Amino acid sequence: MNQYLRQKLLTDVEGTCTGQFGYIICVLDCMSVEVGQGKILPTSGYAEFEVKYRAVVWKPFKGEVVDAVVTSVNQMGFFADVGPLSVFVSRQLIPNDMKYTPSHTPPAYISLDQVIMKGSKIRIKIIGTRSDVNSMSAIGSIKEDYLGPL
Repeated sequence: MNQYLRQKLLTDVEGTCTGQFGYIICVLDCMSVEVGQGKILPTSGYAEFEVKYRAVVWKPFKGEVVDAVVTSVNQMGFFADVGPLSVFVSRQLIPNDMKYTPSHTPPAYISLDQVIMKGSKIRIKIIGTRSDVNSMSAIGSIKEDYLGPL
């Protein structure tokens, strides 16, 4: 039973997001997981266990600088992925010298020496985050020094 509960913990918890703790990257010390006494649920016959474990988590915070990959570009701004987190950078938070060019294939923000298009690697500063029960999203900026395309 303990082996089954450990495996179930790994498959159900790793890679998920909780609003309180952020993204659960990895469960640590799987062999020293504490499993409590099981309780039988009266209506279904299933058993419920309390499990305590340690995990590596990532919760993005305001002001954090992260590297991302652009996933889509439009005239309102662009979306980028920082691992499991989706970050939106609006037109107002992109430097003024970068212009949206829909005729470029794929559409991109272009300045004299930089291009941001789908697949570009960029450095973003997180301006704010929003947590729901099972997901998180963020708003970012590239309008400061040392931010933008890498």
